Parts: sequence; C-alpha cells; structure tokens
Amino acid sequence: MTRPTRAADILARRLYDAGCRHAFGMPGGEVLTLVDALQAAGITFHLAKHENCAGFIGEGVHHNDGAPAILVATLGPGALNGVNVVANAHQDRVPMLVLTGCVDEAEQQSYTHQVLDHGAVFAPITKASFRLNADAADLIADKAVCIATEQRNGPVHIDVPISVADTPATDRNTRRAPASDTVPSGTDLAQARGWLAGADRPIAVIGLDSIQQKAGPAIQEFLETHQIPFVTSYKAKGIIPEDHSLCLGGGGLSPLADKHLLPLLRDADLVMCIGYDPIEMRPGWRDVWDVDCQHVIDIAPEPNLHYMHQGGLNLLTSIAPTLTALSEGVAPRATWPDKQPQMAKDALSQAFPITDEWGPAAVIAETRAVMPRDTLATADSGAHRILLSQMWECHEPRGLIQSSGLCTMGCAVPMAIGRKLAQPDRPVISFSGDAGFLMVAGELATAAEMKLAPIFLVFVDASLALIELKQRQRQLPNAAVDFGRHDFAAMGRAFGGNGVTVRNRQQLRAALTDAMTAQRFTVIAAEIEPGGYDGRI
Repeated sequence: MTRPTRAADILARRLYDAGCRHAFGMPGGEVLTLVDALQAAGITFHLAKHENCAGFIGEGVHHNDGAPAILVATLGPGALNGVNVVANAHQDRVPMLVLTGCVDEAEQQSYTHQVLDHGAVFAPITKASFRLNADAADLIADKAVCIATEQRNGPVHIDVPISVADTPATDRNTRRAPASDTVPSGTDLAQARGWLAGADRPIAVIGLDSIQQKAGPAIQEFLETHQIPFVTSYKAKGIIPEDHSLCLGGGGLSPLADKHLLPLLRDADLVMCIGYDPIEMRPGWRDVWDVDCQHVIDIAPEPNLHYMHQGGLNLLTSIAPTLTALSEGVAPRATWPDKQPQMAKDALSQAFPITDEWGPAAVIAETRAVMPRDTLATADSGAHRILLSQMWECHEPRGLIQSSGLCTMGCAVPMAIGRKLAQPDRPVISFSGDAGFLMVAGELATAAEMKLAPIFLVFVDASLALIELKQRQRQLPNAAVDFGRHDFAAMGRAFGGNGVTVRNRQQLRAALTDAMTAQRFTVIAAEIEPGGYDGRI
C-alpha cells in the first residue's frame, strides 16, 4: 500500500532538491518522523554525539557540495544544544536548515515538560524562523531554502510539531524564481571607471561574499588586468591561489600582520572592497581608510549597516558582472611605482618565519611542507588560528575553513569530519588548541563509526594561550587560563584511532607521513612550551 505524502516528506524532498544528501543531529521521539522522511528522500541521517558538533559536521559537508547544512534536534535541551553552531552559521554566513521537534500547539497549553519557545530562542540568530504547517508545508520549505541560500547565506529554523510531521499534505512544487545578476549603470559606473583609470596606488580587500558568489576567476582576471594587489579575509583565503604575485595574504585578527597591511590601505588612492564582509575583522580594521581623501568602491550584496567602514561608491550588485563592466574602456596601467606592496609582502614573510626549530610556527610550517597542496584544513579558535591563518597557504577557496565571524571554539574537529565524509579521497587535517579539542573529543567516536581517517592535530601547551597572552599584556595576575597536560594521543587510541605525541619537527614529519596513509583517524599531540605565541601573532 502506498503511504500518503506527509508534511515531513514535503520538507525533506525540498531539501533533497536543494542538493542536501546528509543531515546530522541527535534524535529524540519528537523528530522520528522527520528523520524517517529525510532518509526516505535520500538524505542520510548521521548520529553525532552533540548537536553543536552535528551542525559543524554539516557545515564541513556544505563547504564541499554547496548545499545547505541540515541540523536536526529534538525539543528543549536538544534544540538549545545547537544554539552555538546556529549563531556561528548566522555570523559566518553558512546556509543551514535547523529542524527542531516540538509538541503540538494544543498540547503546549497544558503540558510544560521540556516545552519552550524555540522560535523566540532562534529568532535573533537566524534569518527566519517558521513553524511547519501541513497546509503550507511546500511554501514553508521553499521559503526556508531560498532565505538560507540567498546572499548573505545563513541559518533558517523550522519547528516541526509532532502531529504535523505525520499529517498528509500536498506538494504543489512551489518554487521562487532566482534573482537575476545586476550591474551598476549610469553615473555610478562612470565614476567608478574614472577612479579605476586614474588610480596609481590601488588595493583590493576581498571577503567571503566573493566565495559565496563563486567570483574568483572574475576577480583574478580583473586584478591581473589592472595590477591591483589584494588582501583577503581569513574565510576568503584561496579565492585566488596565495602564491600569486599580487597576493598579500590574509588579514583581520593579527596585529603583527596589520602592522604591514594597514599602512597600504591608508596610503592607497583607490580601495576596492570586493565582497568584503567585515564581520570577520578585529576593531583595528574599523575606518582604516578615509573616504574624504581616498576613493573607495564597495561591491556587496547588502547595504552597509555595519559601519565598520564607509565607501565613496556602494554598489549593491553581483561581483563578476560588475568587475567586467568596470574594466570596459579602462586601459591597464602600472601601479605602485614605489613597490610598497612588495616591500610589505617581504616584511610579512620575515614576520611569520617558517624556520623556527620548534613551537607553534614550526608545527604549522612543517605540516604545510609535508601535507599535499590539495589538503583541506580546518582551524579552531585560539592563538593557533591566528598564526595558522597567516602562515597556511591556500590554493583554492575554502582550503582552510574556520569560525571567523563568531570565533567559536570546538569547531575544527567536527568540520574536519564533515570534510572527510564529503571528500574521502582528499587529505583533511584539523588544527585545535588543547582546550578546544577537549570540548569535542567525543566526536572522535563519530569519526570511528563513520570509518573516516582525517588527521586531528592538537597544540598542547596546557593553557588558553590567547587569553593568557592578553592577561599578561594587561599586567593582570594569572588566573583561570592554565590546566593540566593530558594524553591526547591516548584519547585517539581509546576511541579506535591512532594517537601520537610529537615534540620536534622530525617526529611530526613522521607522524604526518604515517597518518596520511592510515585507514583510521590519527590524533597528533604536538607538545609546545607555554608562551610560544609571544611575538608571533
């Protein structure tokens, strides 16, 4: 007998049509129909050990297939466990469908166990929140996918009442037509061309919106034509290979890097913000340039409501066609006659040397030297992430993924699991501080159960290194930043993987070489001395 189509089926099929093939979470009785519908639609449900990590595993998959991540959580504590990763998706522009179970509306009037207003919880950290209705399931599903995937991407929450999930429903196949690309015209375009034609010292700042619009080839052609050096945000690293002659690397969180990058932005006569979303940047990037003295063109999908910077021309247009239009009729010319960008590039190389005998910089340098060019990397938050983002050279978009908007700890391990699940033939490595690793070590069991073999590298210095450094800089007494040294390699072995402790470059090189051919995941605990980040970030 053919089973009638349920509201949960309509939602699941719309997600399948959006390219989703994986969902992650921790089921409860309230989401069993939803899980069944996802599986029936061709979306595999994967059990994680915590909803927060489930969302990050989903994000790791998203960075490969481009489809929205799916987080499934039951009511009450399940939904609340996902708050961090949902907030991260909101600030890091990750399309995510957050599906939570809930009791029926009538039931709520006389039943309070685990009942709370999920919509109110998720409203500030999502682009939209819906309650599934059987009569409008197709409309709600399409709205949710469209809102999550339109610029700028972000999470959308859908509360799924128990009985509604099972209610027969009709799919009218409603689909919103995609928006067309736009280009500037008239006086704005003429002015922008004039600024470009007259620029002797142009520079570009490239951000995450450029990657989300897949604008890398158009940007590279534009910058090469007009000889414009560029800086990227950390999440835009690799949109143009970082060994390109015009690349000045990533920026945003390192005062040491800013010492060399920010003077270029202040001295430029044309600053081009190309898909630049300043949510990643530290306060030192606020109002770096002066629109009264410099020409600034800001190409972005949304109006500037952040006030981190201002632009002389704010073009709310699509990046690739806009750059093509800007180039028309503008003859290429030599730029930066004093070679200031090259001098800054040389200074950055000296500021972040790869020759340390041991310590966090040596760990990063040795790992980059050993791992193949096509390695996919993830980074947790902490001092190591700042150093890694300056030193780890990326050759493709999303070659290094991290939490740059929210800067949350505990993301690297689950994101690496998602990346390896999506691309099992690519080398995948995560970089975590020891504190961040301890937050999510249970997901090693998930990696083992999925039979995945990423490499989990842990910087072991028994300290919240970044916070400890800030504490000393403020001349405050040491408090609540140090903890015990634990056997992280043994944790790897306990969860069914490999585990190695390394204390020098030679040991690290051997451990990485073995890990790349291992059939199980490997935890590499790189023991370093406290204070190893001093003068390095």
